[in-house]
Amino acid sequence: MNAPAGAASSTRRRFGALAGVAVVTAVLLSGCATAARPTPTDTYGGLPSWLPKDTGTPNSMLIADVQHPAVTSEGDPVEVHLDGGSVQVTVIGPEVPGEGLPVQPEDTTCTWTVTISRASRPLHLRAGDFNTLDHLGTVYRVAAVPGQPAIPDTIRPGQTARFELRAAMPTGEGVMRYSGGTDDVLASWDFVVEND
Repeated sequence: MNAPAGAASSTRRRFGALAGVAVVTAVLLSGCATAARPTPTDTYGGLPSWLPKDTGTPNSMLIADVQHPAVTSEGDPVEVHLDGGSVQVTVIGPEVPGEGLPVQPEDTTCTWTVTISRASRPLHLRAGDFNTLDHLGTVYRVAAVPGQPAIPDTIRPGQTARFELRAAMPTGEGVMRYSGGTDDVLASWDFVVEND
């Protein structure tokens, strides 16, 4: 049975109106979604004015003395001031033997490379100026590595001394500490002993 001609025309108009409403709704909804999306220029605002200002300089060398000891990561240089002079000290390590072995010992031999340079005056050096501290607070004495360049007695302006220090330590976190011949720790470098 065929619908009258006027009914088909009415159905087309209704369908056209519904399609138009659907298109307008889709355009409006997509516009709302776009408006809700943040743009690169949106910000959360600045820090409150009552907060203290950052006075640190990123990637600058730390300066240490008895009143202001430095704590940094292994590999970072520290300018240490002592007895009217200064020297730059860098500690790298530790290196450990036997990484990746199927059975890991609780303690392992640790070797650090120490570089001392830029002395402002002659300064005495000795292995006893360094020690390590593990994550439990135990202090370990370090010694010069046999067969490696010896620790010079004195470093003078313009010279660079590079030597290795060794101690047996448990796995875990620790710090290498430098006293510069004083009774105080002037600089510390944190590290992790890993043998896995």
